[in-house]
Amino acid sequence: MPLIVLLGAPGAGKSTIGLMLAKELKLDFVDTDKEIEKTSGMSVSQIFIEEGEEKFRALEMEELKKGLNGSAGVLSLGGGAPISQEAQTLLKNSVSTKIFLDVSLATAAPRVGFNRDRPLLLGNPRAQWQALLEKRRPIYEEVADHIINVDHGKPSAIVSEIVGLLK
Repeated sequence: MPLIVLLGAPGAGKSTIGLMLAKELKLDFVDTDKEIEKTSGMSVSQIFIEEGEEKFRALEMEELKKGLNGSAGVLSLGGGAPISQEAQTLLKNSVSTKIFLDVSLATAAPRVGFNRDRPLLLGNPRAQWQALLEKRRPIYEEVADHIINVDHGKPSAIVSEIVGLLK
């Protein structure tokens, strides 16, 4: 089974669903944000504050490349990972199965909590989230092989749907 890549906005459930999917398929699970935190020794928000978004995006690109070159497994990307042209090209040329977990603001809001750990959502977090999704949705749709709306499904049902798509 090839690599499965999950992408989508903050609050789509990429980490939760990714971990459950990996367990179901008996595959390794990698969350690029967690890997960045592990290798840098800083939280994502710390990197944004202390090093800037450009530095974070460079670290994110490294993790994307590493993840796409890895073995079979489930790779959960940070919401902004696919936004650069380089990342889009890497994803499109990858033999991985790319799944866009599509989520509405109403579903994402309670999950994200719009706390200070989301540096791109400072200020008016709901408006910022909506603006990010409007900008990123066409990219997610472009690189994805499959789109799954996660608004009305429990994570276990979404995992079952993904497993069905992979057959």
